[in-house]
Amino acid sequence: MREERDPAVQIVDYDPAWPEEAERELARVAEALGETVVRLDHVGSTSVPGLAAKPIVDLQVSVAGLEPQAAYVEPLEAIGYLFVPFATSPEYHFFGKPAERPRTHHLHVCLAGSHEELRHLAVRDYLRADREEAARYEAAKRESARLHPEDRVAYMEGKDAFVAELERRALAVAKEL
Repeated sequence: MREERDPAVQIVDYDPAWPEEAERELARVAEALGETVVRLDHVGSTSVPGLAAKPIVDLQVSVAGLEPQAAYVEPLEAIGYLFVPFATSPEYHFFGKPAERPRTHHLHVCLAGSHEELRHLAVRDYLRADREEAARYEAAKRESARLHPEDRVAYMEGKDAFVAELERRALAVAKEL
């Protein structure tokens, strides 16, 4: 039975089943999108072993071109995703699954080789490699969730400054590699 409370502001301890769920869903996405896919990744907090997270598996699909959108929007909608366009992010497309809340998956479509692709991968890899940084991020998420348990937007805004600095550090490390 699905919980009615939106998990977007619920932080739970790491679940070792998340990577397996990500692999299963990535296989479904790959089958739906076919040759449109350049790269598939499990990203976000659920991709970092030991890190507490929202119980929503984040996935990233890198594509050779964002146009035409029908190449990925329609196939993703056919497997249960809702396209949520952001006017402020024309090079980054967001999908939620299921279409209604609470959601179990977030899927990000970005251009292969883009800054959007790199930032998700850099943060994931940085947090996987640095347990202290992951612990600080977990604390920031838990505090924002404590302060904003029913307000998804306020929760995200509450950790924005930390995430911006985290991304800056992660991208700096990625450029050194």
